Amino acid sequence: MADAAMPDAAVADATVADAATPDAAVVDAAVADSFVADAGGSSDADEAGTRSPFVQVSVGGLSCGLRADGSVTCWGDNRWGQSTPAAGAFTQISAGGGHACGLRADGSVTCWGMDLDGQAEPPQGAFVQISAGSNFTCALGGDGRAVCWGNTEAQQTTAPATTFTQISSGEEFACGLLANGTVTCWGSGTEDWLAPPTGNFTQVSAGGAHACGLRADGGITCWGDNSSGQTAAPTGSFIQVSAGWNHSCGLRTDGSTLCWGDNLDGESSPPADTFVQISAGEEYTCGLRRDGTVSCWGFGGYQQALPPAGSFTQLSAGSYYTCALQADGTAACWGDNEYGKATPPAGLFSQISTAQDHTCGLRRSDGTAVCWGLTDSGLASAPTDTFTQLATGLGHACGLRADGAVVCWGESYGGMTTPPSGAFTQISAGGLHTCGLRVDGTVACWGDDRNGESTAPAGSFVQVDAGYYHTCALRADGTVVCWGDTGGDTPLLETFVQISAGLQFTCGLKTDASVICWGLIRASPPSGAFVQISAGIDHACGLRPDGSAVCWGNIVQPDM
Repeated sequence: MADAAMPDAAVADATVADAATPDAAVVDAAVADSFVADAGGSSDADEAGTRSPFVQVSVGGLSCGLRADGSVTCWGDNRWGQSTPAAGAFTQISAGGGHACGLRADGSVTCWGMDLDGQAEPPQGAFVQISAGSNFTCALGGDGRAVCWGNTEAQQTTAPATTFTQISSGEEFACGLLANGTVTCWGSGTEDWLAPPTGNFTQVSAGGAHACGLRADGGITCWGDNSSGQTAAPTGSFIQVSAGWNHSCGLRTDGSTLCWGDNLDGESSPPADTFVQISAGEEYTCGLRRDGTVSCWGFGGYQQALPPAGSFTQLSAGSYYTCALQADGTAACWGDNEYGKATPPAGLFSQISTAQDHTCGLRRSDGTAVCWGLTDSGLASAPTDTFTQLATGLGHACGLRADGAVVCWGESYGGMTTPPSGAFTQISAGGLHTCGLRVDGTVACWGDDRNGESTAPAGSFVQVDAGYYHTCALRADGTVVCWGDTGGDTPLLETFVQISAGLQFTCGLKTDASVICWGLIRASPPSGAFVQISAGIDHACGLRPDGSAVCWGNIVQPDM
């Protein structure tokens, strides 16, 4: 499914391997249909820079980590607030498709995030375990009875009237472990994943369309859809199993991880590390190390949300990566490095510009341009002109000369490398189009116009920014006008000093130095002051007054 697709599919997973008490041993997670991202919430200790270690990790359409002090940190898709956890202390967490839930010490449950089906509205009462699925949630009461709420279309919230010792919620079904070690599943239809094999188990994990159980002898048995080999469990002894969307992972007694099934995005290729708990999502997996840090791998593990330490003077958010210009003029990039787009060459730069698969930098010494990454179609052959600004789009790049003329190179689709004549003061390249601000303040665009992104309105502006399918311009009075496919929302009635357009969403830097975003992807920027912002495909980054960088949006948190 597409990266930005609605996360309405989920998987579930499992138990903390070395939990000190039986109650603490029952944890689980659920999945997603989108890739995940930077921390949307944190404890006061996080802000102070002294982070409490994690004691549990739960992977879904987002990821959440439970810290030793009971606080929760979540990272990932935050368009419904699912990566902004509720305040207070918890004893267990579970991340679902578009929501997450936490179990408090008094047994009450608090949920946050998507609530279209009531999945984030827990009933009153005391519980001992929770499990968030795609669009529903289940909790285990002290009497062993399962209570579920949320979407009822597949009868996934109709738990059987029996007692369980552990439950796990998946996409449209859930499974429960009975006291005698057998497993019962309920939910969508009569598919194979609702028919667990006979035998005794100590843990169960429900995934996208399959489930896995940990047997008393340490072996793993999986059942259901095997289209990607996700039920073909290897032999050996394990202490935990976690069923993802189309893959599964098991934690061995020595702390190593073994995964099987779909591996198109590296979700089944764990690092050579040791863990005490694992959690498998749709196209990625996370593991909790013994020292309380978390490591994730697979799609979404691009780390574009976690800038390196240091001071920066300018940043640019690309597709699944980000680059920034350091105070000394060197470039630093983080995130997806396919084609080497996040590996800048040596040398000093005065500006850097990212796109989907390539990056360009303006050399400080002579004002020439150099591009790296996927540089076919002529991108590697930048003209020898001296430029004052660069703008990089899909398959093309443009440079602004000191005389105001624009020169473009790369793919010529729709005329995107054929700028109009005349003098410009600023340029911005989007998807397959580029726009420029003329000396008189009017905007001219060239290239693809299938969504109206190159049909600029009349008027005078002070800045223009081209997104992938839309364009926005800033007026002298601080108001914004956008055109093209804007994601359905009109600009907010605020005044701004800078704007940045991404993929069907836009962010604006307000006159009070705060940032707000609007559009199809409702990225939720953190509070505080910024001096520059940059929106990518579905993440954005901001530069703080002290030169530090902060990113947010649909991305995965790396090692923590």
